[in-house]
Amino acid sequence: MELKLKLEQLHQRVNGLKDQINTEEATKNAFVMPFIQILGYDIFNPTEVIPEHICDIGTKKGEKIDYVIKKNGEPILIFECKHWKEKADAHNSQLHRYYHVSKARFGVLTNGTIYNFYMDLEKPNIMDEKPFFTIDIEDLKDSSIKILEGFTKTEYSLESILDSAESLKYIKSIRKEFENEIEHPSDE
Repeated sequence: MELKLKLEQLHQRVNGLKDQINTEEATKNAFVMPFIQILGYDIFNPTEVIPEHICDIGTKKGEKIDYVIKKNGEPILIFECKHWKEKADAHNSQLHRYYHVSKARFGVLTNGTIYNFYMDLEKPNIMDEKPFFTIDIEDLKDSSIKILEGFTKTEYSLESILDSAESLKYIKSIRKEFENEIEHPSDE
């Protein structure tokens, strides 16, 4: 319940500040860092939340992941952030590159209001094209908050998230197919 209250407060903050946020960096500071803090991670501890983590990829040197979240010294989440006006899924190729080099099992692509969670359900060590879970700060649902609880510092369990991620992926796919069938019924 506490997580829901904190997310609702973040939603109010986002709505109140959006029009004054003109850069990606401001989006990270005003929206994303508070989100990470709500999950229970210490944004001021550079051994737990690493900003601008160097992620050299092949010949590309100086590539940086916006945030790497570590637990027990191991990377568990990477965050790639965009300006709040950009689509949250418009830059998944960038996150895809970072995911491949990092040892984290989960990647988050966000614009500070929508958080898309990715992993490698389809092929090991290769981030899936579509997120298995999305939470929208401006449209909070109890079911989404329940899933997000699994990513909090106190509740994080890789095995538990992996179990629910696979189910979520298939449920999402079935739901999308069902909605498509209702909107555009097939002959069958």
